[in-house]
Amino acid sequence: MSKELNPLLLDINRRLFKPVYFLCGEEPYYIDLISDKIEATVLDESEREFNQTVVYGKDTDLASILSLAKQFPMMSEYQVVIVKEAQNIKELNKSADADEEGDSAQDNKKSNASAQFLQYILNPQPTTILVFCYKYKTLDKRSALAKAITKNAVYVEFSQLYDNQVPDWINNYVKEKKYVISPKASFLMAEFLGKDLSKIVNEINKLVINLKEGSEITAESVQDNIGISKDYNIFEFQDALAKKDILKANRIINYFAANEKEHHPVMITGSLYNYFSKILKYHFLPDKSKFTAATALGVNPFFVEGYAKAASNYNTGKLKQVFSYLKECDLKTKGVDNSGTPNGELLKELVFKILH
Repeated sequence: MSKELNPLLLDINRRLFKPVYFLCGEEPYYIDLISDKIEATVLDESEREFNQTVVYGKDTDLASILSLAKQFPMMSEYQVVIVKEAQNIKELNKSADADEEGDSAQDNKKSNASAQFLQYILNPQPTTILVFCYKYKTLDKRSALAKAITKNAVYVEFSQLYDNQVPDWINNYVKEKKYVISPKASFLMAEFLGKDLSKIVNEINKLVINLKEGSEITAESVQDNIGISKDYNIFEFQDALAKKDILKANRIINYFAANEKEHHPVMITGSLYNYFSKILKYHFLPDKSKFTAATALGVNPFFVEGYAKAASNYNTGKLKQVFSYLKECDLKTKGVDNSGTPNGELLKELVFKILH
């Protein structure tokens, strides 16, 4: 979980609210989580009808938001104004270089609204809780408005996880829900669902509906309920390559080739690059004990035995060749130096080269 998240949630639960929240960054899940928490916590149900307003960036501007923010609550301690999709507000996307521009009457009007809004940020109305949900990007911090927001508001940037962080994130989320998940199950979810935390959370919540608290989410339940094939998935494919199981590896790659929409070549070569990179790293570990190796590789200890087996089948010389094959295949699937060979055939050729 993001390190910025817990203090924010703790303050909201304690009703220690701030006048302005600006939530931004590449990871929308946390932005929605904080926004939803404020929306559900500040006002009770009877107060929300008159004191809670939600607007969308594409339908509003800073002048309109300022007008809402300056209103007083009706029979309530606070009013809440939430601006969703705030990245669509043009004035917020203005760069520092544009601060001094604006010759037309329309530009001057917008500039005046920005200046007034900047003054509001410096001296916000204490009875208004104003929340910006600015997704997939961050402010140009050189602009005057951005400088005021970062200094005077609760400004938080939520970064997207790296691929290798997703399984641990899944483990922690499941633990918070008071369940457990097997290493293979968290790996499968991460590979199949990618870094979309909202989608991951939704699938986990569906998985635990019929489970008793403390129960384990297994790989089988993930496969049965999320639509991952038990036999034809990236985990089984990597396992087949590690063991040099030619029959199984070819059976899986044939399935991937026939179902390119669900198993895109770019995703496959990317996963294989990460996998073989860990095998190469394993070769050079001074301490190959289970838990030390797991920490060094950034994997669950459950998987270390598999990497050890793969390392025994792929020496450093062969791994150098594998990386060359992966690069060649990746470029060809993207149309570089490819005279028309279908992606499926390129993948089959890649597997043949890796295994022989």
